[in-house]
Amino acid sequence: MSIDNLPPLRDVIERHELNAKKSLGQNFLLDLNLTSKIARQAGDLQDQPVIEVGPGPGGLTRAILAQGGIVTAIERDERCLPALEEIAAEYPGRLRVISGDALQQDFTTLFPDPAKKPKIIANLPYNVGTQLLIGWLLSDPWPPFYSSMTLMFQKEVAERIVAHAGDDAYGRLGVLAGWRTQSKIAFDLPPQAFTPPPKVTSAVVHMIPREQPLECPPHLLERVTQAAFGQRRKMLRQSLKPLGGEALLNKAGIDPTRRAETLSVEEFVHLANQI
Repeated sequence: MSIDNLPPLRDVIERHELNAKKSLGQNFLLDLNLTSKIARQAGDLQDQPVIEVGPGPGGLTRAILAQGGIVTAIERDERCLPALEEIAAEYPGRLRVISGDALQQDFTTLFPDPAKKPKIIANLPYNVGTQLLIGWLLSDPWPPFYSSMTLMFQKEVAERIVAHAGDDAYGRLGVLAGWRTQSKIAFDLPPQAFTPPPKVTSAVVHMIPREQPLECPPHLLERVTQAAFGQRRKMLRQSLKPLGGEALLNKAGIDPTRRAETLSVEEFVHLANQI
């Protein structure tokens, strides 16, 4: 499949000697059919600002640009910059590349016009994906600086993001994502779709921020979920001891013998608000 006049990604990787680095959590997605499918999950991209983290050789970047997006890409691996510059030349004025670490980036400054909120679309590096997501979920002020997130994770992480109380995968990530967004798994990607193939299946998650999530200081919800799920096999009166234990649970009207995975998002928010 050809979506532009640029060479195939395999050729780009070979020419620039871009072997994926395990230390950077890199697994390159070379199939432009699949990168185009990911970009489509984000909805209409025509003249829409987009943030992409970890573009690598630019497979997803090209798909977003081909669908009309205006991309700001943050890439830590300097080896990838020449390949991204070639894409920028193909799409004049539509690709801005920032060389640096996404964990250190203040995303709120990238698009100062509050009326034009960017979509975040990324095949996130495996080793920092969850950390970046939590930062975006706990973003302040709310509603956040972005209009939606379309992100690829290992499938087990994707399942944790969309999990509900009682699900095996339910935990801290499910509470934080459920509190502030509506999330769904769009589709899975097999290991052989990537170079090099990871040992696990991946999945694309689409997330839309809730306009008015339940009121709660984000740092308190983070503390409660961290404590509760840090010892998930224990009763809450034990796991929440550092935060007040039984007294806190009684104040919130929650049975102290319950376990973390049985509490709904609403109950976690209520609990955090009692601290």
